Amino acid sequence: MTRTLILGGTGWLGREIAEQLVSLGEDVTCLARGESGSAPGGVAFIRSDRKTPGAYDLVAGVAWDEIIELAYEPDLVTGALVALAGSAQHWTLVSSVSVYASNAEPGAEEDASLVETFDLDDYAQAKVAAERVTTEAVGDRLLIARPGLIAGPGDPSDRFGYWVARLALAAHESVLLPNVRDRSVQYIDVRDLAAWIISAGHRRLTGTYNAVGSEHNLSTVVRAAAQVASHTGNLIPVDDDWLIEHNVNYWAGPRSLPLWLPRSDYAFARRSRSRFVAAGGTERNLKEVLEDVLADERKRGLDRERRSGLTRKEENRLLDEIARQIASDDDGVGDRSVQSQLETGPRTSR
Repeated sequence: MTRTLILGGTGWLGREIAEQLVSLGEDVTCLARGESGSAPGGVAFIRSDRKTPGAYDLVAGVAWDEIIELAYEPDLVTGALVALAGSAQHWTLVSSVSVYASNAEPGAEEDASLVETFDLDDYAQAKVAAERVTTEAVGDRLLIARPGLIAGPGDPSDRFGYWVARLALAAHESVLLPNVRDRSVQYIDVRDLAAWIISAGHRRLTGTYNAVGSEHNLSTVVRAAAQVASHTGNLIPVDDDWLIEHNVNYWAGPRSLPLWLPRSDYAFARRSRSRFVAAGGTERNLKEVLEDVLADERKRGLDRERRSGLTRKEENRLLDEIARQIASDDDGVGDRSVQSQLETGPRTSR
């Protein structure tokens, strides 16, 4: 039995790691404020604000087999290292592929250049700073995991689940798409990521790994989501310029089309995963992930308020505008089938 301390453990990924460790019969402690949720059953939960003096008093001095750090804020990361770096046989830092300076290099590996660290309020720069300070403190006991888009049931970001949920909600009605041609999606299911982090810790794996899944065409993901959602309506793709002119945002957040990235960032979802696979990284198939995500989305409510995506009302207004332009331009976009749109590449609706 190993003794693991998770700095966090009540949020999405941390909770999944904790639950899997408990299922393996491990001794698990989570130290967190508990504001992201409750700790899983079977876990020793220590409620602590990591920004306060003495935050680590109850876990300092314990001989930990594994410590897993999920935070990236400089004061949290540094405080934990000061208190605990000497207490762990192995330390895992969950970082991000956002640390890379360029998103225009398909197949880039872990030694690619990183962003500069001028502004630690910036997510990517703070992640780089966290990697550096942890490397200095922990040395050759450190594993750095750099996931990209994390998918799966319970996703609080509402990114990956947007498409299968929206297609299910729309049913036989139209759904708005970005231009999907030559765009990629690279995700890892939270359950697969957690399992690999646990296995890597047990093996005392060290070094840096892009913990990412296989590259998929965005059109493949949308087609699969439409099939899983039993969507029978039209998919209406439009060009980037039109979407931007109508205040639709990239990637995530309110009034966005999730997973849609600027052309300049086309390789963000095309990172090398060869080291990850060689180190035992696995992934479940797309259909299985989409089915599980849709079941979770239905449970939470297909028409709920989301952190990412267009509301159905916003989407319908845009679709109405497209319909008016089609009627005015008579370009026939609305007459094409879902299959032809995704296989031949969508045209502009302007």
